[in-house]
Amino acid sequence: MARPQPPPWGHTAFLLCLLGIGGAIEIPMDPSIQNELPQPPTITKQSVKDHIVDPRDNILIECEAKGNPAPSFHWTRNSRFFNVAKDPRVSMRRRSGTLVIDFRSGGRPEEYEGEYQCFARNKFGTALSNRIRLQVSKSPLWPKENLDPVVVQEGAPLTLQCNPPPGLPSPVIFWMSSSMEPITQDKRVSQGHNGDLYFSNVLVQDMQTDYSCNARFHFTHTIQQKNPFTLKVLTNHPYNDSSLRNHPDMYSARGVAERTPSFMYPQGTSSSQMVLRGTDLLLECIASGVPTPDIAWYKKGGDLPSDKAKFENFNKALRITSVSEEDSGEYFCLASNKMGSIRHTISVRVKAAPYWLEEPKNLILAPGEDGRLVCRANGNPKPTVQWMVNGEPLQSAPPNPNREVAGDTIIFRDTQISSRAVYQCNTSNEHGYLLANAFVSVLDVPPRMLSPRNQLIRVILYNRTRLDCPFFGSPIPTLRWFKNGQGSNLDGGNYHVYENGSLEIKMIRKEDQGIYTCVATNILGKAENQVRLEVKDPTRIFRMPEDQTAKRGTTVQLECRVKHDPSLKLTVSWLKDDEPLYIGNRMKKEDDSLTIFGVAERDHGSYTCIASTELDQDLAKAYLTVLADQTTPTNRLAALPKGRPDRPRDLELTDLAERSVRLTWIPGDDNNSPITEYVVQFEEDQFQPGIWHDHSKFPGGVNSGVLQLSPYVNYQFRVIAVNEVGSSHPSLPSERYRTSGAPPESNPGDVKGEGTRKNNMEITWTPMNATSAFGPNLRYIVRWRRRETRETWNNVTVWGSRYVVGQTPVYVPYEIRVQAENDFGKGPEPDTVIGYSGEDLPSAPRRFRVRQPNLQTITLEWDHPEHPNGILTGYSLRYAAFNGTKVGKQMVENFSPNDTKFTVQRADPVSRYRFTLSARTQVGAGEAVTEESPAPPNEATPTAAPPSLPPTTVGATGAVGSTDAIATAATTEATTVPIIPTVVPTSIATTTVATTTTTTAATTMESPPTTRTKTHESAPDEQSIWNVTVLPNSKWANITWKHSFGPGTDFVVEYIDSNHTKKTVPVKAQAQPVQLTDLYPGMTYTLRVYSRDNEGISSTIITFMTSTAYTNNQADIATQGWFIGLMCAIALLVLILLIVCFIKRSRGGKYPVREKKDVPLGPEDPKEEDGSFDYSDEDNKPLQGGSQTSLDGTIKQQESDDSLVDYGEGGEGQFNEDGSFIGQYTVKKDKEETEGNESSEATSPVNAIYSLA
Repeated sequence: MARPQPPPWGHTAFLLCLLGIGGAIEIPMDPSIQNELPQPPTITKQSVKDHIVDPRDNILIECEAKGNPAPSFHWTRNSRFFNVAKDPRVSMRRRSGTLVIDFRSGGRPEEYEGEYQCFARNKFGTALSNRIRLQVSKSPLWPKENLDPVVVQEGAPLTLQCNPPPGLPSPVIFWMSSSMEPITQDKRVSQGHNGDLYFSNVLVQDMQTDYSCNARFHFTHTIQQKNPFTLKVLTNHPYNDSSLRNHPDMYSARGVAERTPSFMYPQGTSSSQMVLRGTDLLLECIASGVPTPDIAWYKKGGDLPSDKAKFENFNKALRITSVSEEDSGEYFCLASNKMGSIRHTISVRVKAAPYWLEEPKNLILAPGEDGRLVCRANGNPKPTVQWMVNGEPLQSAPPNPNREVAGDTIIFRDTQISSRAVYQCNTSNEHGYLLANAFVSVLDVPPRMLSPRNQLIRVILYNRTRLDCPFFGSPIPTLRWFKNGQGSNLDGGNYHVYENGSLEIKMIRKEDQGIYTCVATNILGKAENQVRLEVKDPTRIFRMPEDQTAKRGTTVQLECRVKHDPSLKLTVSWLKDDEPLYIGNRMKKEDDSLTIFGVAERDHGSYTCIASTELDQDLAKAYLTVLADQTTPTNRLAALPKGRPDRPRDLELTDLAERSVRLTWIPGDDNNSPITEYVVQFEEDQFQPGIWHDHSKFPGGVNSGVLQLSPYVNYQFRVIAVNEVGSSHPSLPSERYRTSGAPPESNPGDVKGEGTRKNNMEITWTPMNATSAFGPNLRYIVRWRRRETRETWNNVTVWGSRYVVGQTPVYVPYEIRVQAENDFGKGPEPDTVIGYSGEDLPSAPRRFRVRQPNLQTITLEWDHPEHPNGILTGYSLRYAAFNGTKVGKQMVENFSPNDTKFTVQRADPVSRYRFTLSARTQVGAGEAVTEESPAPPNEATPTAAPPSLPPTTVGATGAVGSTDAIATAATTEATTVPIIPTVVPTSIATTTVATTTTTTAATTMESPPTTRTKTHESAPDEQSIWNVTVLPNSKWANITWKHSFGPGTDFVVEYIDSNHTKKTVPVKAQAQPVQLTDLYPGMTYTLRVYSRDNEGISSTIITFMTSTAYTNNQADIATQGWFIGLMCAIALLVLILLIVCFIKRSRGGKYPVREKKDVPLGPEDPKEEDGSFDYSDEDNKPLQGGSQTSLDGTIKQQESDDSLVDYGEGGEGQFNEDGSFIGQYTVKKDKEETEGNESSEATSPVNAIYSLA
């Protein structure tokens, strides 16, 4: 695959630049040319003019230069040759002129103070550095002195002088107490610029601390402290009553006489100050007085410069930054209190060290050409100009008939190879100097092409394009263009050739397609290059989306039909309110339209269709208005038909600046709907010609605005008016305005490094647009290296927006930097982003442990994999019960990556479990580890068959491991339980208690009462929710429903209890059934299901009630002592009656018999669960066991239990009038026997009781 070539506009980096002065030549930045051409020396780096060094470090004086051939260096010190070789402490860096003075073997740095100058020389001339004044930093000690206590009367002014020792540079002064507490300063007590501490008036509380002046020296990082001052304040009130501090007239309360202000600094009524241009001006006024005076600042004859002036030190100082000549004049400060005011005038004079008006530039000429060097500077006083050549005064240089000096200009005529030299311009006055080097180089080079050969350029029909042919030569070559190798030179008409050789085709037509040849010629030869031009059809939206008004809940379709060149790939995308549109389940995007189903209020806004290819794009915008309710006009104006505004017209550009322009337009008719805003769009013809972008928005009440512009953009503007109905058609474009180029000021965003395979890392970023490129030939410098290693940065230059690094280790971090660069330079240093190479499958979890603390639970524990090989996304656990060769249903649990424990509630104490655990990354599940639960201990109780229910999950440590909603349906059985009456005789009472059994599938109820609630509805044509089914228990309920939404739709279950407490449960797509937990037994609930994306689409509201709780705490009547005693008494009574009966029968007596028909036994519920585990072996028969507890906590009795149910289901019990119990007992039969003998008469001996009645 061929490497993509830079766009045609990108080659302007190598363009030949023609300077207006004498046809001077600029050498291209192409390294191959830079290294071949001869070049005099140029200073590239040097130390500052006033070079202050730390005496504890080695001295470094920098001087670096470039040239071809490479220059040599020598130095002068105090204007005399400095022999580096003679001094063992001094050395010069290799391939550089930088001096290093080493004091590790001794020596005093002060011995090397002086003025240094560097000379860089090759055979074409000599360049000079500035005169560098070397000084060693000094921090002298404070002189020892004994300070007497300072005695002062309360209310009097006081100045504590600091007088720090002179240092280089000057130290920073601050005041503290001897205990290193800072002195609190305010408008009464403050430090002056000279370091002294001023008291406008002394108070008695000033005696509470001492005052010490401190000096901090920058280079040595030391602080020196002066001996502290001690104050003694004489006062009329010796007691320091703190209550007087807040007194409204504190001074009078303390007996201090009030005084008019007087100046402590500066003295007198006037003073003068001189400041250099470009530095800061600091004016200071400190006044005494009682009460403390306030300070105000003014300038005579004008106002203070608000953008540069600021007040400091409680308004006692005025600072004006970067002063200029306009800041000269008279300033005065006014000090005032209630006793009066006083003024001090400061006359400010602004002087100036020399500054450049036109600095001399390097001059490159061809033999026989003319040129000139200009050196213009200004200052106050006016600086003088001195010319030198190769470091010597021009007057003492050999005469050159081709050279003429005219003040600040040197003119060259008919230059020859021998004219090569480096010229120095030194301009100076009493405040400083400027020194500049500029060389004159004479070259003779045959023409050379700088761009790649045989480029392919594709352009859109009817656009304007430019074919670049960068070249170089000396003398400057002439360039001609030809098409298809024949015909005359292309210039004029539809073609225009620029001075730099670029060919512009003003309007591309089909016949312009072909091969273009550029030929550069000078007296030394010629060179040529070819460019192949292909013309493509434009991309156009021929059926644009239209503004629409729709009611909420309806369907809207926005059309966008496109015509494009078939050889180009088309992409259609949509924006909403100028942001990328998220296509949800209510929207459908097709090649030529966008459909929105169930329009909601949030769909209100503008929609933009963008049809784009790699060469061009077209866009169209429409506005969708969503109406909530139909409203009627409230006045006559509202009833007028409203429409989109007419387009603005007559666009005009004024106030043209380098980075801004003012755009003015005339508004169109608003068509009975006020214009709310104007949208200004721009189009540029270099990066994305023909594509309009939003630039700014302005309120509807204005028709002009200042537009901020980016470098290197050829702007064209248009304006769109917007009202509540929609947008107008765009105005006609304005004239074009081009800005100059600059290096990028930002770098691409959204830099990422992600692996697409286990052995690579793909670096991607968001490419910069036309307004952030700032120049031609935009490209990206991509750097990367392993994190936390010392390896060097790898780098590559990329034209696109991605780069793939190959052969990387699995999932290791990398440091990534992406920097923008154009032909004007590089962007700022980019931020470092951390990326990762590709992931792989993880290794197996470590130390997988299965423990069984009791017969009811199994505990699993594991450790994280030794080699995650990526980001762990969780763990997958598969397990199933087994008993010998029979295996139950496999269960699956998913855990978060932080989970390392899991507990399984066993359904029976006999079956064992097999667990398989694996870790997951984003690539998939890795190696699995398998363990089995321990074998159960031998027990004397009969072995029960594995139950049909899966084991109950108790919990996992950490977050919920599975996001799937796993629920089981529930059925409700009506079980009749006889209840013994306690008071009313001869009454028959039967109470029905609903118990709930959880199974793996929903079962249809055959006998009432039932608590299954279901809505029976038919599926409608549009999107809706129907057939909501509720299967409640005492504390939970399972919910299912049907819907006509597409896959991926989320829902919300909303339910309200009898106390009007509302709760909602969000449900992920396809997560049915849903279980509602924490319900209250015996409570009535209302429930509905609605779409999460559109709450207006909802099911009908249904009502259900949870069952009454039946807990394990209910005692088994068969185990109660009173019941056992009653049964024993009845058995004894029956035995006696039987004995009497048989005795009488043996005597042949006859007894009257009352006929009684037994109450038929009700059939057993065929759905009664026996608690067996559903194995795949159909011949396996369930074994009888003891009582079992269902999942909802109710108790189910087995047939072996001794209870009233065992003695005749549905039988009636009777009492005599004395309350004694007369019952009939029947042996409980199997279901088949009961169904076959429902009408048979009881043959139990108990019936003999009736014969005695």
